Amino acid sequence: MANEQDYQAFLDRIAALRETVTDRLSSQLVADPQLADVLTKQIDDLLQSAVQTDLAQKPPPDKGLAQLVGIGEQAADALGQTRLPQAITPYDESVSSERLVAMGDLYYIYQHEMIGVFRAVQKLQELFRAGAVYLSSGAGAYALYQFDRREVLRYTRRDRLAAYRRAFGYGRAPVPTGSRANSDFHGQFEHFVNQVALFHRDKRIADVVRERAYDPSFGSIAVVRRAGLDLRNNLKFTSYGHVNVLRVEVMQLLDEAYRILGSDDIRRLYGADTAWDVVEIVLAQYYGERLVTSPRQRMAIAGREVLRWLAQPHLLKTQRAQFETLLLEIAESAEEWLTSAQSLGLANRQDGPRGLPYDRPAAPVAGAQRIARRPPAPPMTRGAGTRGRVPAQVNGTRM
Repeated sequence: MANEQDYQAFLDRIAALRETVTDRLSSQLVADPQLADVLTKQIDDLLQSAVQTDLAQKPPPDKGLAQLVGIGEQAADALGQTRLPQAITPYDESVSSERLVAMGDLYYIYQHEMIGVFRAVQKLQELFRAGAVYLSSGAGAYALYQFDRREVLRYTRRDRLAAYRRAFGYGRAPVPTGSRANSDFHGQFEHFVNQVALFHRDKRIADVVRERAYDPSFGSIAVVRRAGLDLRNNLKFTSYGHVNVLRVEVMQLLDEAYRILGSDDIRRLYGADTAWDVVEIVLAQYYGERLVTSPRQRMAIAGREVLRWLAQPHLLKTQRAQFETLLLEIAESAEEWLTSAQSLGLANRQDGPRGLPYDRPAAPVAGAQRIARRPPAPPMTRGAGTRGRVPAQVNGTRM
């Protein structure tokens, strides 16, 4: 294994190589910015290969301690002759693609739960059993009967709400014993979507102001990658358990519910053209709810696309051209999710600092709870010579 002297010499040679290449190709680097990325990656790969070779070698039985403290025949005469490991095995940034895809599907299901698809079917079941609607033997009526009979075999609504709370921190349902609510998810998801949207906006601006529209943009891929890795690591530890099986069963349940709502006899009952019209009519007529069907449905589709993208190893790409090309797949989905969530008060666009505090307090996110809070009222002090309370003044300026 490398000693301290060889380790220092190797790093010096790598630095000299970078300077030599930069000096000899300075004119070409100005004309072709992509060449700098290629050269940087090749030198970084050379450095990484040396580190991997050092990690693969077996250390001596005493781990180099005798050489360091000067004991025995292997005692070193100088510090530069002692063993110096270059690194340890880096943190594994890879996750199971299947688990993250399952989380994307569960997010899709959650948004439809918040729309009220299952509650609309439940209300139709109640009306059908009470004989309060003109349904008898049509396709929708028979499907309602089968939907009711199979209820004992499925995960209950309580199970679904507990899964949403454990996976995403949404709602107020109690989580299963031994687990906790994932209260960090929404903040990290919003942060990642914001960074993707900002990067895409920077690229569009760069495409306008530059002569060659397909050159790499001036957006920072490091910020996007860090936000994505934080979100992916967050989901990594909440995607274990029965989430995969639950999303398969509930996706079947969602498909069955939509087919019931779109059957001919039920649509004729309400004079509706589509199943979504039936959902909105039932929610407005029997629950008196404010309809959020369109933005929630777009959040479901766009959010699932973003989480599916995270399930792939695209975040680990280091070359700008490759990363921008792969990120373009979810650029529009990020903008669409952000616009829809902003219309519901569930997200805010980031135009200021692009960093997310690691230990910031996370407010619980309920189904329709707004993330944006009303700013606190200004401090009040008692005015001199009056009984009322007047706003405090700072440097002669009324707050």
